[in-house]
Amino acid sequence: MCRMSASLSHADARVVLDAGIAHATEIGQPMNVAVVDAGGHLVAFARMDGAIRASIDIATRKAVTSVLMELPTAALMPLVQPGAELYGLEQTAGGMVAFGGGIPLTRDGVLVGAVGVSAGSVEQDVSVAEAAVAALPG
Repeated sequence: MCRMSASLSHADARVVLDAGIAHATEIGQPMNVAVVDAGGHLVAFARMDGAIRASIDIATRKAVTSVLMELPTAALMPLVQPGAELYGLEQTAGGMVAFGGGIPLTRDGVLVGAVGVSAGSVEQDVSVAEAAVAALPG
């Protein structure tokens, strides 16, 4: 099977997902973890036992926001404050998320998708997302 280097296969998404789950388990915080492709379409998702249900949608929206903006969702926080350049952004594209936990997935400098994590503190969400991203096969 020929695999293009600038795409995200289901197998790749599972590696990313599993790494996120492993880190969430390590820190003792049940999480929702979503992996989307470069079009923002869900490729893999897990809700760990005990992760809050509200965060299912938040994790997915973080991943989609990260793809649409091509940057980590944490980078949006200062830009969406009242009076800032992107104030109101969260109301666009079906509801973007402008706090940490969404991080793009890139391969060879090309956006291939994103991971979104939610159910802990923002710091925990970012930590789990970073662990997931670090596991993306080259």
